[in-house]
This record gives sequence, structure tokens and C-alpha cells, in this order.
Amino acid sequence: MIDRFSWIAIYPEIVLLVMACVIALTDLLDKSQRRMGAYILSVLTLLAVAGLTATYAIGGQTIYGFEGMVVSDPMANWLKCFAALAVLVTFVYGRTYVVERGMLRGGEWYVLSLLSLLGGFVLISANNFILIYLGLECLTLSGYALVALRRDHGTAVEAAMKYFVLGAMASGFLLYGLSMLYGATGTLDIAGVFKAVASGQIKQQVLVFGLVFIVAGLAFKFGAVPFHMWIPDVYQGAPTASTLMIGAAPKLAAFAMAIRLLVEGCCRWRSTGSRCWACWRSPRC
Repeated sequence: MIDRFSWIAIYPEIVLLVMACVIALTDLLDKSQRRMGAYILSVLTLLAVAGLTATYAIGGQTIYGFEGMVVSDPMANWLKCFAALAVLVTFVYGRTYVVERGMLRGGEWYVLSLLSLLGGFVLISANNFILIYLGLECLTLSGYALVALRRDHGTAVEAAMKYFVLGAMASGFLLYGLSMLYGATGTLDIAGVFKAVASGQIKQQVLVFGLVFIVAGLAFKFGAVPFHMWIPDVYQGAPTASTLMIGAAPKLAAFAMAIRLLVEGCCRWRSTGSRCWACWRSPRC
């Protein structure tokens, strides 16, 4: 079902964003060292979001919202559910760690983690390259701050600086690749890009040039070989709880993005008359 302006498709994202703001405001009134108020609200938020996305997934309905830029389907909702549960486990498992190391001077640990999860949710449901970029930046910008949250630890600050510099370079690669892709196809919608490629009426050199930069930028963000040189320094220098946060839920978002581009996109490509190697296992083809 395609809706011109559907709020149903982004209910989990709305809940996460609103509760992150609420937790940030209520934490101003909580002066305790353990920040129990922020912890309880964060846990309840993640349980509610996991339940909401699981309900959507069991329903099995696919909804395209905002002119097809956002998709809410069973795959996306199950991945969102497991991503929320992964962050919940991180909160429970790492709570003692962050308290003992002075990372809860404010409630930013919980707020930044929820915002990082929000970026992952946007990335999972993105059906447009602009939304892929926005979700990726929301996820990684929160990750930079989480790595540097232990302010009095030199190794953590150094790891955050390396992460930020390489991440900014990867963002530049990604944006440049998106501009080339738009110049070659005239659209940033995933289905529209594959349809334009299948038509054969595009400049192949510009398209290939843009795809090289897009793949390089995304590979940098998620640490895929051979763009993984930042991972040892960042994972070793970051606080253990932050490493667990940036190394778990974002991988589910990367998996969703790969499925959208390499499987669903190829299936749409074949529906226009071309054939691809990824379609043999999909009943829709």
C-alpha cells in the first residue's frame, strides 16, 4: 500500500524521537549518579518500540509512505525489533560499566544511544538514497559522541577523533557519489535508479563513477574490507559499552541496506525486462 503522507510507516521512529527528547529534558531534574529515571524511561521506550515493530511485522503488511521514500514491511520491522532489543541488552549489560567510569554525568549516554538507534531505524526503512544518507549520518554522529563520552580518558578521545575524521571523509565520498548517481539517472529513488539503469539510456561512465564513491562511502561507515582501517583503533580505544553499541545494532541496519539495494532493487530491475543473478530465489520474480 502506497500512501502520499503516511504516519503509520514511521510510528516507531516518532516514538524514539519523542522519548529521546523527553529523557533529555527529565534528566535535567535528576542529579543522582546512577540516573535511574533516564535508565527506566529508556528501557520502557525500547520495550515499547520492540513490541510495536513486532506487532507490525506479525501483521505482514507492507506500507510505503511519504511518496514511497519510506517502506514499512515485515523485514524492516523485524530488524527494527531486534535492533531495539540489542540496544536494550547493551543498556542492561553496560549500565554498571558506564556508572563506574563516570559516563553518566548526564543522561546523554541514553539519549545518544536512542538517537543512534533512530538513525538505524531510518536506514532500515529508507527507500531513497537521501534517507539512506540521513539515517547513516544520524547513526554515525551519535556514535562519534558515544566513543568520546569518557572525556577524561585520552585513548577514548583519540579514538573518537580518528572515527570522526575518517567518518567525515566517508560522508564526502558518499555525497559525491550520490550527486553523480543523480546526474546519471535523474532520481535518487531506489526503484527509479534501477529502472533508469535497466532502460540503458544513461551515461554508464558517470553511473559507474558514482557507484564507486557510494560503495566506498558506505563501506567506510560500516567497516567493510578494505575500508576497515579505522576499526582496530576505534574499537580498542572506545569504552567497552560504546564499542558494544556501535558494533551491534548498526550491523542490522547495514544488512537491511544491502537487501534493499542488492535484492529488492535487482528484482525491480528484472521486472522491467532485464535479468539479474540475485532474482532466482525471490518468488516475486
